Amino acid sequence: MQNRPPVDQRSAADRSSADPRSSVDQKAAFRAFFGYIRPHKLSFLLVFCCTVLAIAADLAQPYLVKIAIDDNILKGRDDFGTLLVICAVYLGLALSGFLFTYLQNNLLQYLGQNIIGRIRKDLFAHIGKQSMSFFDRMPAGSLITNVSSDTETLNQFFSQVLLSLVRDGLTLIFIIAIMFQLDVTLTLYCLILLPVIALIAIGFRTYMRKTYQLSRAALSRLIAFAAENLAGMNLIQAFHQERKQQNRFTDNNRTYLRANLREIRTNVLFNRSFDILGSLSIALVTWLGGVAVFNSAIEFGVLYAFITYIRQFFQPISTITSQWNTLQSTTVSVGRIWSLFAVKPEIEDAAEMKQLARDQVAGRIDFNHVRFGYQAGVPVLHDLDLHIAPGEMIGIVGTTGAGKSSLISLLCRFYDVWEGDVRIDGTDIRTLPQSSLHRLMGLVQQEPYLYSGSIVDNIRMFDEEITREEVIRACKFVGADDLIGRLKDGYDTLLSERGSGLSAGERQMISFARIIVFKPKILILDEATANLDSYTEHLIQRALRVVSRERTTLVIAHRLSTVMRANRIIVMSGGRIVEAGSHAELLEQHGYYEELYLHSQGKEERGTG
Repeated sequence: MQNRPPVDQRSAADRSSADPRSSVDQKAAFRAFFGYIRPHKLSFLLVFCCTVLAIAADLAQPYLVKIAIDDNILKGRDDFGTLLVICAVYLGLALSGFLFTYLQNNLLQYLGQNIIGRIRKDLFAHIGKQSMSFFDRMPAGSLITNVSSDTETLNQFFSQVLLSLVRDGLTLIFIIAIMFQLDVTLTLYCLILLPVIALIAIGFRTYMRKTYQLSRAALSRLIAFAAENLAGMNLIQAFHQERKQQNRFTDNNRTYLRANLREIRTNVLFNRSFDILGSLSIALVTWLGGVAVFNSAIEFGVLYAFITYIRQFFQPISTITSQWNTLQSTTVSVGRIWSLFAVKPEIEDAAEMKQLARDQVAGRIDFNHVRFGYQAGVPVLHDLDLHIAPGEMIGIVGTTGAGKSSLISLLCRFYDVWEGDVRIDGTDIRTLPQSSLHRLMGLVQQEPYLYSGSIVDNIRMFDEEITREEVIRACKFVGADDLIGRLKDGYDTLLSERGSGLSAGERQMISFARIIVFKPKILILDEATANLDSYTEHLIQRALRVVSRERTTLVIAHRLSTVMRANRIIVMSGGRIVEAGSHAELLEQHGYYEELYLHSQGKEERGTG
């Protein structure tokens, strides 16, 4: 497999600031969207049939009244039997219309919910496949908007827009056909309004689309800001930034308010234009039809039916136009969702993959002359060459920005190297399936992430194949059993998001228990003891000695006490390995490590007590 070129086609500034979502053609996005609809075409055909029958039942009712007026009442017939039959048919049509409308609405809702559920599921899975660089550049709030708000807009497309287009569109066609059958002249007068309606719709279209885009963008920024602040609320309170952040939130909220009000004003103006047209058309038909009735050109029943149909004629037009904002929002949401679907992970599995049986992995790790950076032209690691024997514990130390965490990110293949390669047991990790590679790794970070759920589920990461007994054995193995036993509900204690209510040490002990149940071959600790007190750190150190047995272990630490017992300590600076050896060997070198050690002991100069 070829190495990734050290410089891509974009500048560093472009690469760091670019939105990872690529723009997609709107037509292509809608084709992909309707691809989700295609498997349900027979069900949609059934919806169409129910809609036709419901419309036919509703539109036949005024015609029955016209028959009763012209053929019975105005002619003075005393045929009550015929009127009763007409009344019975009228009632039957009303009930049929209700039944088919009920079936149409429920079936369409069922189809819409299933389609949107599948889109939401696929979107979440697609986001989960993205590389770490995607999440570096993509705000979490924007992704939340895509998964929740944008997909809900698509759901409204089925429940409102699609229903309106089918039902009201067919209603218009049927009404025009009936009106032509009743009186051609009056119908032609009414159809003069259609070009006016078309001109209004075209005139508003571009402006309304821009309005909905501004509104959606403002909402996305508001959600992103809120999510970011809620995640960092402890820091905001610690630095007394509540008022400043409140002011920033208010600014974002006002921006969304202005965009939303602009959307509402546009929608009201658009819809009221059609209300005025509808009222004018009814007045015109009443005047022209009344003159025709007085001149005996048409019958009164025809005028009654015509006025009823012209009212019904503008009802579907009004309904369709009232859905125009939802249709515009759908267009924007489809574009946003499928621009996200169009993003390809920067880290992908190779065409020809190799397999490593986990039970046969020894755990040898080789970084062969690795060069890497997060921005083009700005390398973080420079020709790094490191070889780790199976079962060896390696401590990695250095100041912030030395490249320690980058080393781990490359080993987990969160990113790909620019030059050189990373190998496990001699196999280039780029030739391994990412799922298999990650199963080899056990990663314990500075702030372990816990999910809403029980302690048991957090340890086994909701994998039901791992039994409760295995979880308990793992906790006893790392010494977490006593800590969990002191909790009110023990292993069934429900945790809130991020494990609030547990101390940092308790959260770390749970993360060590995870290592035991998932049995990785390589253990990685990334600043796992940085936020712990000395007593808790001692417990974690004891757990680490237990967990690291027969595992290749990499420990990144600012606290040198965490790595002093490592087989070998790697000292990094400026993306290079500057020193290597055991704790005693490095102290004898009187180099950079000794400075770090003396500093950690509170000694500003060598030889001072």
